Amino acid sequence: MNKQISTPPPVAPTHSDQDNHLWLQCWREQDTDFHQTEVNPLLSRFWPGLGLARGSRVFVPLCGKSLDMLWLAGQGHEVIGIELSPVAVHDFFHDNGLQPDKSQVGPFTLWRHGNLSILCGDYFALDKSHLGPFDTVYDRAALTALPENIRTLYVAQLERLVPKAATVFLLTTEDAIEGATLAQAVGVDTEIAGLYSAGFEIDLAYVESVFEPDPQASGTVRRVEFKVYRLSGKAKPPG
Repeated sequence: MNKQISTPPPVAPTHSDQDNHLWLQCWREQDTDFHQTEVNPLLSRFWPGLGLARGSRVFVPLCGKSLDMLWLAGQGHEVIGIELSPVAVHDFFHDNGLQPDKSQVGPFTLWRHGNLSILCGDYFALDKSHLGPFDTVYDRAALTALPENIRTLYVAQLERLVPKAATVFLLTTEDAIEGATLAQAVGVDTEIAGLYSAGFEIDLAYVESVFEPDPQASGTVRRVEFKVYRLSGKAKPPG
């Protein structure tokens, strides 16, 4: 008789201190090529279509020192970000000539100036009491800052935090599928669908294909797709 070998259950993804260490090290060593030195043009182009009132509260996860927060605040919104690195938070206020007040909110240090606030600490330690109410999430490629095995945890945490009526305004940068035509690019990315479809309705609002130098193959170009998604929370089943 053949011996039956049992298959171990899959290991659930976990968020580790090592992941945090690597992110903190990037900021300490200023290895931050991902930081955009200008406001994202897709934000300024498509955000007004949300029709948010002045004074609406916008949550920016994994915000770094993004200048997009300044733009959102300039539209009259109250902006609250979450960022692990104190170097990034310090640089955001310092580089923009802002003098923030600091206070403690649970395990987080809250840096605040006017209608701009950043909670400094671990995104995965957030709960609704730390954030307070908000109307919209602005997410510019936060997934790319996370290892692939942590992305499901990121989205699950987002589902816990986002009010039912809130919208998630999601900007992504996606490598084109090899051999795909431009027409085939106009679709929801399979990873985005896999991560978000259980908890959110997904509306792909815009796709822009751009050819740019491939950093991994000198002298060649690659096609990159910049996409604008609008996500809305699905109704939770009773019980």
